[in-house]
Amino acid sequence: MSWDANQFKKPSAEQLQCHLSEEQFHVTQREGTERPFHNAYWDNHRAGIYVDVVSGEPLFSSIDKFDSGTGWPSFTQPLEPDNLACREDRSHFMARIEVRSKHGDSHLGHVFDDGPQPTGKRYCMNSASLRFIPKENLEAEGYGEYLPLFEDGR
Repeated sequence: MSWDANQFKKPSAEQLQCHLSEEQFHVTQREGTERPFHNAYWDNHRAGIYVDVVSGEPLFSSIDKFDSGTGWPSFTQPLEPDNLACREDRSHFMARIEVRSKHGDSHLGHVFDDGPQPTGKRYCMNSASLRFIPKENLEAEGYGEYLPLFEDGR
């Protein structure tokens, strides 16, 4: 069975505090930011997809991941654009575009216009807001529909 937005109901803050690590809760629910170069996925080179740690909704693919030099996992484009919500963020004396998961309403990171082609975008995400599912586990975890992305060995 694949991920279904209609089946997801966001847990309460109390439930999330029990389920998530302190850092995951801070990042996803309090718009926090993890330390660069000291997070789970900044240097992950395995094939697979990244899902929202709260909802499980598919967000990004390793195919679109690149080394931005920032110390956070960065992607040129989302795997499922409809699972992202973007809004203006004027915190920290900056004007940026915040990226959130649409269904889990998790703070993921920010998107910038300084990425590589083909999109010119850099989706700079917090590892703490993501869960990586290796390609060999996609079927077992209900994300088998994404296996064809990796058929050519990517």
